Amino acid sequence: MDQLIAKARTLSEALPYIRRFYGRTFVVKYGGSAMGDRTTRESVMRDLVLLKYIGINPVVVHGGGPEITALLKRLGKETSFVNGRRVTDDETMEVAQMVLVGKVNKELVNLINLHGGRAIGLSGLDAGLIRVKPAAGGTLGRVGEVVSIDPEPLHVLSREGYLPVIATVGVGPDGESYNINADLVAGDLAVALGAEKLIMLTDVEGLRADPADPGSLLPAVTAAEAKQLVESGAIEGGMIPKVEACVRAAEGGVARTHIIDGRVLHALLLEIFTDRGIGTMVQAG
Repeated sequence: MDQLIAKARTLSEALPYIRRFYGRTFVVKYGGSAMGDRTTRESVMRDLVLLKYIGINPVVVHGGGPEITALLKRLGKETSFVNGRRVTDDETMEVAQMVLVGKVNKELVNLINLHGGRAIGLSGLDAGLIRVKPAAGGTLGRVGEVVSIDPEPLHVLSREGYLPVIATVGVGPDGESYNINADLVAGDLAVALGAEKLIMLTDVEGLRADPADPGSLLPAVTAAEAKQLVESGAIEGGMIPKVEACVRAAEGGVARTHIIDGRVLHALLLEIFTDRGIGTMVQAG
């Protein structure tokens, strides 16, 4: 009986949040090491379906860096990164598009549908959803920087009950495909959609004041404080674009952005529907 009462108490605690977020859009970035094993992925997909059923409109943006790296390694091709962004020549771009659009995207769509959702897989090429220009003056190769995002196709799909799942391949001015950092796409997309939340599911528990001290987790920071953490070196490597995405989204009008540990079962629900939440929240001010 005590367990049943505890479950009822949890549902009761969630009610104000369900009422508050009904009809709102959440952008959820999922990918990389946070994907973990199938059990973890299925848990995240079930939670996304739950959000849709209670009236929240999740839009998923996914990466697939480890899968791309693994296939490149099997092909005998080295991978290099600059500030967490993959240097992408033509051959690497072909592999990235095959993995992101043809493999990872369809696996996530299938899992959502298996758990009762109505997911549709897209990339930035569909309907010119994400238009890009060469990033860093072209020094990274076929890596794109977002120029514009057309939110209307996603609004239409959400209104009709579908759950969009977006692979981060964009179309350049020459009509060619470009690889885009999934974190930065998620931030820009949250702004374009007028999202209530941007949630970054990653493989760390959040931001730390001291990277070496697990006890220095920061529950909340301002955008200015997040920038200072990057400048001080407390945030480095692949966490840099995640923080940059949260800052850009917060400064672009997204009310709440979060960096949370996607390896924790039901991390999304813990963040959204509990009083304490988890991870680190980044706000404009």
